[in-house]
Amino acid sequence: MKSFLVFALCAAVALAAPQRQAYSGDEKQAETLRYDNNVDVYAYNVNVETSNGIKEAESGILNNQGKDNEAFVRSGQYAYTAPDGVTYSVTWTADENGYHPQGAHLPQ
Repeated sequence: MKSFLVFALCAAVALAAPQRQAYSGDEKQAETLRYDNNVDVYAYNVNVETSNGIKEAESGILNNQGKDNEAFVRSGQYAYTAPDGVTYSVTWTADENGYHPQGAHLPQ
């Protein structure tokens, strides 16, 4: 009787746990669910979301307009679910000093 109760409790916990989105492995079947963009000469932003769980947002602005050190400063974030079921998220900036990603899975 005790083993049945333990089994039932384990089954209830497993069923109550949040389910991860299954990785289909066929990225060609992914559909764009959302695509927003706003682009002009000095600034832009883009947001994309796909049916396979990829989300991406990016924005940029032209700094020092008309000067010798004129450069686009960009920032963004993206997230996706890998084949192992783990969701990876990255935030980043890119400027005249290079690309700077940050994520819990990336080395510091």
